[in-house]
Amino acid sequence: MGSSSFLIVANRLPVDRVDDSAWRRSPGGLVTAFAPLMRRREGGWLGWAGSADEKIDPFDHDGMHLVPVPLSAEDIELYYEGFSNSTLWPLYHDVIAPPVYDRTFWEAYRRVNERFAEAAAEAAAPGAVVWIQDYQLQLVPALLRALRPDLRIGFFLHIPFPPSELFHQLPWRKEIVKGLLGADLVGFQRPGAASNFKRLCRRLVGYGFQGNAIFAGERTVRVQSFPISVDFGELDELVRRPEVVARAKRIREELGDPGKILLGVDRLDYTKGIGQRLGAFGELLAEGSIEPGDAVLVQIATPSREQVEQYRLLRDDIELQVGRINGEHGLLGAQPVRYMHSSYGREELAALYLAADVMVVTPLRDGMNLVAKEYVACRRDLRGALVLSEFAGAADELRQAFLVNPYDIDGMKNVLLAAMHAEPGDLMRRMRAMRRRVSLHDVDRWATGFLSALEGA
Repeated sequence: MGSSSFLIVANRLPVDRVDDSAWRRSPGGLVTAFAPLMRRREGGWLGWAGSADEKIDPFDHDGMHLVPVPLSAEDIELYYEGFSNSTLWPLYHDVIAPPVYDRTFWEAYRRVNERFAEAAAEAAAPGAVVWIQDYQLQLVPALLRALRPDLRIGFFLHIPFPPSELFHQLPWRKEIVKGLLGADLVGFQRPGAASNFKRLCRRLVGYGFQGNAIFAGERTVRVQSFPISVDFGELDELVRRPEVVARAKRIREELGDPGKILLGVDRLDYTKGIGQRLGAFGELLAEGSIEPGDAVLVQIATPSREQVEQYRLLRDDIELQVGRINGEHGLLGAQPVRYMHSSYGREELAALYLAADVMVVTPLRDGMNLVAKEYVACRRDLRGALVLSEFAGAADELRQAFLVNPYDIDGMKNVLLAAMHAEPGDLMRRMRAMRRRVSLHDVDRWATGFLSALEGA
């Protein structure tokens, strides 16, 4: 048995390779939340290192013990790009794109989940707490429990969980549900997702439930929502730095100092509603509600899964849409849409949040969407408007945002105009309430809340 009394099990390790012998901590709120917990608990993190067909011995980095799990090129194609991202991802996001139900994908998913469970069983100390992360590893809880019944096992799903009528499409629906029921605690982003899962357990495997408890034979499995958040303190400190404030000012100047800057920051994914957002903005320009030069939409689309044909086609469609809007409504030296297909560091994103008058977060479906919370955390000046999709998990908490149905283009146009023309006092009232929520319910509270519930389950 291993020596980790607290073990995170995730698809990826929390580090990126710098060169053959050096690593750096990956960016992102999840790693930030877990790092201090792992140092306090002598924790380990088990996951794939990011390269195909590479076997790496366990190593220590930044106070964390890292246990790499190897994946072959075939595993990546079938388990990760296949079942995880061509089957589960679209199914769990309201079948915005059609899921692919391929038996070869499923066999690879089962095989890789078995490998992760065996590695976790070996890495965990007797009686350890093991926290399994996300949709790529939904079979691991039951597989791990069979190998190590002494462990306390938690699972958290970071993406939405679909209603029963959609989940029933999945040929391996019982296997997924039974896999999750191997945990002592199953966490979701939203209460509705937890309710969906409890009803599925009753319909598919005949387990009753009362409140947050599912009665799984001789065991009781707790099911609960734990909305994830951001590191409020880190972001609040970041936007106090003089260089970030100066960069925000330069961004406005580089954009021609327009009356309003609208900002979208998304992974390039069909769930994010980028096309609908561009369509609404283009129509506002076409009908004269927005004059070219008076408002600029900055859209950052972070590269994502570019080897997948569906994502390549999405990029082509978005770039064609941007080109059409700029071609029809652009002025010499002033394009109404500034589109960047690239990634940005934390400081540059913070400066963009500070520069933006309207943050536009309009996914068609999202488990949470931390960009919305990042924007709120960065607006210590109490300025700025947040336009937020009703179908993002963040809408449950950020009720003072300008909420919108992204499928309703006319409605989105009206909400964008309302956000752009809102009175400063109204914006301050909204932002103050949202900042209070995000500051009190930050990522550390999310992680400690989940672990407290797991250890008390």
